[in-house]
Amino acid sequence: MIKKIPGEIWKQMQFSGHKNLKKKYAISNHGRAASYTESVAKDGNLLNGSLTSGYRTLNLHVENGNGTIYLHREVAKLFCNKKSPKAKFVIHVNHKKTDNTSKNLKWATLEEVSTHQQKSPLKIAYKKRQAARTVGLKLTLAQVKAIKDTINNPKRKLTYKQLATKYKVSEMTLYRIKSGENWGKVK
Repeated sequence: MIKKIPGEIWKQMQFSGHKNLKKKYAISNHGRAASYTESVAKDGNLLNGSLTSGYRTLNLHVENGNGTIYLHREVAKLFCNKKSPKAKFVIHVNHKKTDNTSKNLKWATLEEVSTHQQKSPLKIAYKKRQAARTVGLKLTLAQVKAIKDTINNPKRKLTYKQLATKYKVSEMTLYRIKSGENWGKVK
């Protein structure tokens, strides 16, 4: 028997192979999952699932499939409206991957996901730690200034590949320096 939460709505999950399973599975607008035979109220059992990369998942043994179901995606499918057909991703508004309430989930485009991730408290803290780092860096401040000057020179003759070889870094590092993702404070 599942303890009721005021305002909680349960809906049956529809996924590939769900009809072949012995039990039925439902998810609520509060992000809780349950298995049942007759109904969630009568014989439902709450499922904890497991964590996969910080996201709550259910691992169901479904034929011809991997059986991993991400709960936040299921909640979004059943309880959140898509504003655009381009919105193919689900984001957690408060950046907490285990808070799968429907109010905390939103369908988003790839661009919206990228922008949202940059505002994550964990991402911001990481950027601060990286900016303050002084040990273990491949480049010196003088080298970064020289790279930026070279990249921004409209008459430069060196390609990114040649620059990367010269400074013994990857081309991606140079692109990150150019965009300001790495060494953004250096002018």
